[in-house]
Amino acid sequence: MPITEFKYDLGRIEKGYNNRTLYVNLSDMKILSKPVSKTMKEKFIGGRGFDLWLLWNALPKNRIIKWNDPENEICIACGPLGGTPVFPGSGKSIVASISPLTGMVIDSNVGGYFGAYLKFAGWDALEIQGKAKTEVVIFIDGDEGKVQIEDASKLPSETHLIVDILAKKYGGEKPQSVSVVSSGPGAEHTFFGCLNFSWYDAARKIHRYKQAGRGGIGTVLRDKKVKAIVVKYSGKITVDTNGPADAELLKQVGTAYNQEIRTLDPKQNEMATIGTTHLVTIMNEFDLLPVKNFKFGSHPDGPNLGKEVYRKKFHKGYDGCWLGCALACAHGVKDFELKTDPYKGQRVFVNGPEYETIAGVGSNCGIFDADCVIEINYYCDIYGLDTISVGTAIAFAMECYEMGLINKKITGGLDLRFGNKEAALELIHQMARGEGFGVTVGQGVRRMKKIFAEKHGADQKIMQDIGMEAKGLEFSEYVTKESLAQQGGYGLALKGPQHDEAWLIFLDMVHNLMPTFEQKAENLHWFPMFRTWFGLNGLCKLPWNDVVPPENKNTKEPAKVISHVENYAKYFYAVTGKKVTVDDIILMSERVYNFQRIFNLRMGFGTREHDAIPYRAVGPVTKEEYESRAERYDKQLKEKLGYDPKGKTTEEKLAVLRKHREAEYERLKDAVYKRRGWSANGVPTLQKVKELGIDFPDVVELLQKHG
Repeated sequence: MPITEFKYDLGRIEKGYNNRTLYVNLSDMKILSKPVSKTMKEKFIGGRGFDLWLLWNALPKNRIIKWNDPENEICIACGPLGGTPVFPGSGKSIVASISPLTGMVIDSNVGGYFGAYLKFAGWDALEIQGKAKTEVVIFIDGDEGKVQIEDASKLPSETHLIVDILAKKYGGEKPQSVSVVSSGPGAEHTFFGCLNFSWYDAARKIHRYKQAGRGGIGTVLRDKKVKAIVVKYSGKITVDTNGPADAELLKQVGTAYNQEIRTLDPKQNEMATIGTTHLVTIMNEFDLLPVKNFKFGSHPDGPNLGKEVYRKKFHKGYDGCWLGCALACAHGVKDFELKTDPYKGQRVFVNGPEYETIAGVGSNCGIFDADCVIEINYYCDIYGLDTISVGTAIAFAMECYEMGLINKKITGGLDLRFGNKEAALELIHQMARGEGFGVTVGQGVRRMKKIFAEKHGADQKIMQDIGMEAKGLEFSEYVTKESLAQQGGYGLALKGPQHDEAWLIFLDMVHNLMPTFEQKAENLHWFPMFRTWFGLNGLCKLPWNDVVPPENKNTKEPAKVISHVENYAKYFYAVTGKKVTVDDIILMSERVYNFQRIFNLRMGFGTREHDAIPYRAVGPVTKEEYESRAERYDKQLKEKLGYDPKGKTTEEKLAVLRKHREAEYERLKDAVYKRRGWSANGVPTLQKVKELGIDFPDVVELLQKHG
């Protein structure tokens, strides 16, 4: 018997919307339907925008809450374009909450079927507030029109076991009708727990997962005592399911886009064959692959983690994480034999690895063994751990160990040298068990710095320089030392250093397409805004710029792939009936983007000081780093600063270079703030919010308090 039940009319999606959201409060077991207002659709569009608006209005106005307060919410939404079966990359969910790592809003974009099924079940968004007294499952039945909260105290802890049990319970003979959101035991004992979103792989007859990895939302889920959220939808999914305004146009643009991908992808990045693993060798070649805690950008063994290795390991077959996506980049390794406990000797299907995992738990930890990376990938998934934060946090601990800032007594006997595969895996198992030094590493880089300094007397200054976090979030896996624009892309990102806002390394460093501060600022406006738009609509960004028409190279701004952007404008019109230009798309995103910056302000962040990044993201910290690229750095000192490095010590050269690079980063902040319509302190101005139409009374009051 359910603890509580809520029944609703199924209704029909109109132009991408159900026009209602689902609210669940676990403290009092209250379930409600909330209307979607005209303001929500016009100002916040859907997806991440709906998440932010719901969260903003749900939190108490008179105090700043912490991530584990009952008032915190987990919000999940799809978006008006999400759930379209003919347009590539249209199955995304966007999740938002207050992060255990950062203390402010975190958003995460994830594949799988949940977001689309949630919409088909009758809801544009789901918000979960409060804390249950015992472990529960939330079941949303889109066939019967009911929501149930059920006891889950007897469910196992790991994702793969949870999903198998619940899919059989709720899906029965139709396993493809169910999608599950869950986490794992690692989320209970760390601050960077991820969410696993499932979908059923009919060809392989298994449930597979994509991760909403960033910021610890899985930790929030487990803190609320939610073992899983299940949505069921058994109906036939067609172009008409999303209630488009113009189904024929939708078929036309979607079919053409998929055909373009099928034609060009095999000649370009081979995403449908090797996924994002192609990036490993490219990043290694251009000195952008993080090696040993971002100390270096390449390694002779880099190809051991590259595409040709995974080409042989990935199981052949269709790997789309949503219906009809021709890019189909969600690859996996079949029948992989695990080498460590608790499942040693078992043969499993591993979802991935993708580039970020390979670089994070692989090269960044000095590990160049593909099988070890695959094993770490598997355990992180079932334990509910974000591989980016895991990799960056372990790499930091390893460097601290090698520098003598911590020792074996502190690590519980673990020899945390770079490249020690056994130690890295043991840390991950400790995170899942809530034991040993894994608990310390699981608190993230920001807290580790504090612990190592206060408890063990470690040098705070050097840890600040090499601790690769900003705003409390661990860096994703690109070396930014030679790209000022990408330093801004990380440092100025709303949630912390994640590449989904801006990936400008090649434009800046390789192609030198934005030599001035104004050009960098313009790109640090346009690209984050357009990338935000994907999160508003339930879309994946990979089809936009990972497959490029041949004629694109002749356009004025090839990096924008404008023909694809224009195609997205047609797609939006075909579903919603609203005609939009490219400028309109940027404006939609700008509203939500500025609103999220203001949300950060409300949480006690969101000003210039919080856009700081560790110096290793800017330039070489150690003598070893400088001397590994001495020719490059000496040349820069001479040509850019007029400083003759001849006869100078490495320490002297490091100091001069640092002063210059830190000043450049501050100048970049000034230029970006000005372009975005923010104050010199990084706060959106009243004029800007009025221009955007988000000058709500509580927004205006908040901005006035900050001058």
